[in-house]
Amino acid sequence: MENNDKIRIMIADDHKLIRMGLKNSLEANRDMVVLIEAESGRDAISKFKSHKIDVAIVDLVLGDMSGVEVIRQILENSPETGVIALTSQIKDQDVINCVQNGALAYVLKDVSADVLNMIVRSVYKGSMWLDKRAVDILKCSKNGFIPQKVCSRANFRASHNNLTEREYEVLKLVVEGKSNLEIANELNISEHTSKAHVCSIIQKLVVDDRTQAAVKAIKEGLV
Repeated sequence: MENNDKIRIMIADDHKLIRMGLKNSLEANRDMVVLIEAESGRDAISKFKSHKIDVAIVDLVLGDMSGVEVIRQILENSPETGVIALTSQIKDQDVINCVQNGALAYVLKDVSADVLNMIVRSVYKGSMWLDKRAVDILKCSKNGFIPQKVCSRANFRASHNNLTEREYEVLKLVVEGKSNLEIANELNISEHTSKAHVCSIIQKLVVDDRTQAAVKAIKEGLV
């Protein structure tokens, strides 16, 4: 497979061993190639401008500047690039800042190779992927994750009128972090029925999993 047919990736991290590990892991996939390795924020921004990058993986702690600022400048230069914020610990303000500045994913460094591969492909397609703890932070934030327009429950329902009334009820419980069994108990339905509703919601919202469904509902003003 030619490089032009692969997902073209940049890795910005100030630890060489981490960059090497990520590169080796990602390039074990036939559909991915790492075109840029950057050891600092300025290095990342400079190299990024000379390549066509589909997905940028950016460490939030770089030696010379904030990873959030690197994300901001990358997306200012190339809004179509999917950005994954990489971190060793989850911090409330980092989550909010990353999402506000356009990152599509917020990922801990202990993520497994298989999950990271899935995240890269999701971000490449334009989907969001956030660690569950990051979703909880966004749910609690009243002033600042995304919306660039004022949203409301009414707007969400108008935009997703293919959801049934029951699916809408189930989705609100998914946003609250409830499991299929907990949803079943709350709505007095079977766990099998609960699972079927969640699967239908995921399909109708055109997302990959229940976490992304919750993120989309939050982003578009359901809660």
